[in-house]
Amino acid sequence: MEQRELGRTGHRSTVVTFGAAGLGRVEQAVADKAINAALEHGVNHIDIAPSYGEAMERLAPWMPQIRNHVFLGTKTTGRTRDAAWDEVRSIQQRLGVESFDLFQLHAVISMELLDEVTAPGGALETLVEMREQGVTKWLGITGHGPAVPAVHLEALRRFDFDTIMFPVSAAIFRNADYRRDAEALLAEAASRNVGVQIIKSIARGGWGDHEREHTTWYDPHRDQTDIDRALWWALSQPVHTSPSAGDVNLLPRVLDAAERFSSLSTEEQDEIVQSQSPPLPEPNLGIPAATV
Repeated sequence: MEQRELGRTGHRSTVVTFGAAGLGRVEQAVADKAINAALEHGVNHIDIAPSYGEAMERLAPWMPQIRNHVFLGTKTTGRTRDAAWDEVRSIQQRLGVESFDLFQLHAVISMELLDEVTAPGGALETLVEMREQGVTKWLGITGHGPAVPAVHLEALRRFDFDTIMFPVSAAIFRNADYRRDAEALLAEAASRNVGVQIIKSIARGGWGDHEREHTTWYDPHRDQTDIDRALWWALSQPVHTSPSAGDVNLLPRVLDAAERFSSLSTEEQDEIVQSQSPPLPEPNLGIPAATV
């Protein structure tokens, strides 16, 4: 699988990261199979968060053998310094680790939340202290939603984050406003040598009131050909790595697509965006309804 240098971190991350959210609702045997599959495909970067159900408990048994061989990124939804430190200690205990490669402010999706975490006494102070104490090497910010590219662009103006994580998918890029802001954020990240992690790369739309066929909160592409096109489009953008979808049943197809990736031409990329026809929109990602 192709590797790309994750900005100034210098880590050569595989273009697909193991997104551990899918481990949160499965038994250990199922989790073990998914983790082993990712490792067999050469994945060397793990993304996990305390809000992902029991994902940390599923990953913890693997930590003694893999911790020195993977780039470990995690997150906090704490908004104050004290709340974030409480979550850091909880993560250390749940995962059985003392330190991280990357620690991120999680789900900063609005200017109000950005103001909160960057204010005196906010969670950003925890991240800075973690770096000073050697608990993490690198600091990042994550989020999803229609406003996130603009929010994270402002975040980079306020603080020199090492990485960003936000949604980039062909279906979302049908939203002209989102695409404009996302491209501005990507350009700023490139100019600062900021690592770019993209989520929801195989999102095609929303569930609405329909029964969910997968554990992802958005409606994903699920056929191999559609996953190929969606992931290859996403990885053809100026990004570094894409955490796998939060459903272990989709993981083998995502890994397969990643191993066969080669960059698409501009014409191929445009065709994929134009071909997106979500059965239902997903307002929480900014995915518009299909045009008639």
